[in-house]
Amino acid sequence: MTEQTDMIAEPATKRVLLAEPRGYCAGVDRAVETVEKALEKHGAPLYMRKEIVHNKYVVESFTKRGVIFVDETDEVPHGANLVFSAHGVSPAVRESAKQLELTTFDATCPLVTKVHTEVKRFAREGYQILLVGHEGHEEVEGTAGEAPDVVTLVDGPDAVDALEVPTDTEKLIWLSQTTLSVDETMETVRRLKEKYPTLIDPPSDDICYATQNRQSAVKAMAPQCDLVIVVGSQNSSNSVRLVEVALQAGADAAHLVDYADEIDLAWLEGVTTVGVTSGASVPEILVRGVIELLDEHGYSDVSTVKTAQETITFALPRELRMPQKA
Repeated sequence: MTEQTDMIAEPATKRVLLAEPRGYCAGVDRAVETVEKALEKHGAPLYMRKEIVHNKYVVESFTKRGVIFVDETDEVPHGANLVFSAHGVSPAVRESAKQLELTTFDATCPLVTKVHTEVKRFAREGYQILLVGHEGHEEVEGTAGEAPDVVTLVDGPDAVDALEVPTDTEKLIWLSQTTLSVDETMETVRRLKEKYPTLIDPPSDDICYATQNRQSAVKAMAPQCDLVIVVGSQNSSNSVRLVEVALQAGADAAHLVDYADEIDLAWLEGVTTVGVTSGASVPEILVRGVIELLDEHGYSDVSTVKTAQETITFALPRELRMPQKA
């Protein structure tokens, strides 16, 4: 009697596709360095209105170094040092800081400042402004605060029907939060233009280059992935959008984690290809932690999916660029 053995197919190679660009953008880099330089120059305590960027690791790291995070300026002692976050603030917040005689350092991303400038310009010119963005997001609150009487928030395509701006408004323009999903924003704008024939486009794209680049990299990678892991915090708009983009682009599953130890190993069952990316406020050390964990579970083949080269940098606030006096 001959013994028969079944042929067992070799398992497919487990691999990781690493999106590029990912992680810190120029605006986040500038914001984090602004806090570093302010600490270096003035020491702790240093106050910060809201989170400098929406990342748990970054916030916890600065807290350990004496940065005190507050929700509003009236929580800051008179005459103290205060940093405005990368997401920007309204004129009312700046005035409040002035009344308290605070020394302020403005870490607002220049691309957010650009949208603030557009709001002021078009408000002066008599436009009604439809601001596409997420209700309650700090960036939206700061931007709308530049001209609250003429700004109407549009929170996604489904919000268009309920808008009460008259459809015959002659001077009407749309602007947007910088960290939105490009595809969803374009769908919102399409619906807005159906409802408002006079609506005009902004002079240039408001969604920032880094948000678009990270979404493009995920779109290129996702169709090959059984699972996409996005490193980022739950309150990071651009990180949450990357999960949505991954699923829309064809990934079987996608999850958002702050740290490698948040990965549920059950997610890896039956998975051959894992895509990894990170939001624009995420330091690379957190991505490395995910790569190391995946390597421990057999995903040792790592290759990069690169869709753009980023070379943009932003200068620090002027007061932190000046040499210290002797």
